[in-house]
Amino acid sequence: MNVRTWWAAILSGVLLWSAATGAIRAEDLRVYSGGAVKSGLSEAVKLFGEREGIGVAVEFIPMGPLMKRLEDGEVPDVVVLAQGRMETALEKRWIVPDTVVDVGRVAMGVAVHKDAPTPDISTPEAFRDLLLQAGSVVYIDPSIGTSGRHFAKVLERLGIAEEVNAKAVLGTGGYVVAPVGRGEVEVGIHQITEILPVEGVKMVGPLPPPLGRETLYRGAVMVASARQEMSRRFLAYLRSVEVRAMFKARGFIEE
Repeated sequence: MNVRTWWAAILSGVLLWSAATGAIRAEDLRVYSGGAVKSGLSEAVKLFGEREGIGVAVEFIPMGPLMKRLEDGEVPDVVVLAQGRMETALEKRWIVPDTVVDVGRVAMGVAVHKDAPTPDISTPEAFRDLLLQAGSVVYIDPSIGTSGRHFAKVLERLGIAEEVNAKAVLGTGGYVVAPVGRGEVEVGIHQITEILPVEGVKMVGPLPPPLGRETLYRGAVMVASARQEMSRRFLAYLRSVEVRAMFKARGFIEE
């Protein structure tokens, strides 16, 4: 299997907001989050910091590396994880159980270049044909990203894993479908919330039933956080009407 790996840097992977200096400080609230919620969480972090007069630092990390960093002993104040990973964090007693809240639900989608014809992906058969006909396909490395793991299973289910992976580009973080917008790859598969912000791409739609997947991202306070009260206030803010509307406008599935 000839799978190339695209070594893309995480675009704006660390967002820092300080009420005073614009630089991270020791007392700032620290958040580790999966990248699928970046489009909504980035703005929420800024608004919360302004409202509270504090600094907030959020780092967006693919799920695999994020969990490895927690395993290695890193201690942010708040984590935002895919549901399955949150269950692992609970089992390992990294997080305070009664702080867990739903942050947002996202679906996987298909992207092509903004000037390309809109392909038919209304059925599994049509989607299969698109993947076979495309000259190249990009998705996140299954070893590190939630959507990549699911898409690898989709390829197996469609019986085309070998054919597609022979021409696949595996993203390692950030906006994985960015090469589609630059005209370097024909088709991109990623979370819809990570497709919509990308310049030069057209979001075709979600994966057709029954191939699609919705992923719930949840937030919680780390047991070892020294900022328990502020962390709880931040999570409560993420559940506010203001933030829910913001997330919906950025492609999150309405609850």
